[in-house]
Amino acid sequence: MGNELVINTTSHETRIALIENGTIAELYIERSRVKGIVGNIYKGRVIRVLPGMQAAFVDIGLEKAAFLYVADVFDAMEEYDGFMDGNGKKEEPVEGEEPVLHPLHPIEELLQEGQELLVQISKEPIGTKGARITAHISLPGRHLVYMPTVDHVGISRRIEDEVERERLKEIIDRIKPAGGGFIVRTVSEGKSEEDLISDLNYLTKLWDEVVKRKEKASAPLLIHSDLDVTQKVVRDILTESVERIVVDSKPEHDKIVQFISTFMPKMKYSIELYDEEEPIFDHFGLEVEISRALGRKVWLKSGGYIIIEQTEALTAIDVNTGRFVGKHNLEDTILKTNLEAVKEIAYQLRLRNLGGIIIIDFIDMEREVNREKVFTALEEAVRGDKSKTNILKISELGLVEMTRKRVRESIGRMMCEPCPYCEGRGYVKSKTTVCHEIFRELRREMLDIRGSKIMLTVHPQVADLLYDEERRGLEELEKNFKKRITVRAKPGFHQEQFEIAIS
Repeated sequence: MGNELVINTTSHETRIALIENGTIAELYIERSRVKGIVGNIYKGRVIRVLPGMQAAFVDIGLEKAAFLYVADVFDAMEEYDGFMDGNGKKEEPVEGEEPVLHPLHPIEELLQEGQELLVQISKEPIGTKGARITAHISLPGRHLVYMPTVDHVGISRRIEDEVERERLKEIIDRIKPAGGGFIVRTVSEGKSEEDLISDLNYLTKLWDEVVKRKEKASAPLLIHSDLDVTQKVVRDILTESVERIVVDSKPEHDKIVQFISTFMPKMKYSIELYDEEEPIFDHFGLEVEISRALGRKVWLKSGGYIIIEQTEALTAIDVNTGRFVGKHNLEDTILKTNLEAVKEIAYQLRLRNLGGIIIIDFIDMEREVNREKVFTALEEAVRGDKSKTNILKISELGLVEMTRKRVRESIGRMMCEPCPYCEGRGYVKSKTTVCHEIFRELRREMLDIRGSKIMLTVHPQVADLLYDEERRGLEELEKNFKKRITVRAKPGFHQEQFEIAIS
């Protein structure tokens, strides 16, 4: 079964699902109120330089100031030993990533407060952090990524054929404008010189427009907005492996047809307009998968399960055998569960768009050969992931540490908010704990209360416990302090909330 793109568009939201072999593999969501801003180019003003962090905050007109690290500052490129590794060889940039430069100057020598500069969003604002920006502008096209500020040609590492790499490099070296640089994307493999030239011309014209707007504008201002989510996904994800696009909106359908005929005229796709009564995501069975992607527990076919916990610092994934008892011996049962978990974890990382540091706690395996099998299976499972991953060997504690490049919010963070009841902790103090806290607080306050009657207002379930199992604690306090305590239940109270007053 070929891969499909299923697009659901309404006035307030666009959702795009990439379906691989009948299963949802990636989900993109853009809401009209909060459009994705990665790739947008702004003229910004430096508002604060932080020498201790070698970074600066730049006002680009968003709610929070954007963060610019020293390695992302472009200033007099000839002063940088750009793209050189220790052996004097040029490093090949990875497709979709800015090249890593080695600055010779501290940030306070490169930037001053009030200075205006052209910057591009490299990471969305995530959680409490502002957007991450770079001054190394890159403009992605279908086949190429144009870097106007860097004189360099890089070929995507995923193109492994050396002859093809040389052919593409020779074409770009010959046709590229002086001073600018290009990364040749994976989809360029086997493409003609004509395809590359049309992409190059489009990108250089786009850059000329950006420069013209920059000259006239005063900071902070949006200079160039990247494509909307549909066009971005079509540009970056559409390959020969995607056989059809199904979309439920006529305007969006027409926009995609226009976009493909302009930028990918030689590509052959089936683009269908879905007009059934049943919602498109229900028809393809996607709503159930999306709901599953928001849960903590994911069941495996064998009866085992994984728990996914997303925290501020990292994502922890725990593997358990659950109901799976196996057929032969314990080691085989554990290995089978771990191998099954590997596939599900790789799938969930892509679907949930989990990034940053990820710690996986596989079930302990005694045999080294089995640990190696699980590690190799994990490496293989994430190979198809477009986000760059880095996996370390299984540690002595049986943990796998890995990183996955994070550019946008995870599905969970985008679609959910911290629970207002537990304040995002994931748990509340038990009713018994609250009762004992009340007793401690009563002891403190009873010394200063002059009256003989005290009114204690609590959550109804805490009140039940005080009348029942914890009644002795109240009676003891009444006896010791010679005061009468009346308990009043208030349904609107938080379970941890209570009030002490003279009645």
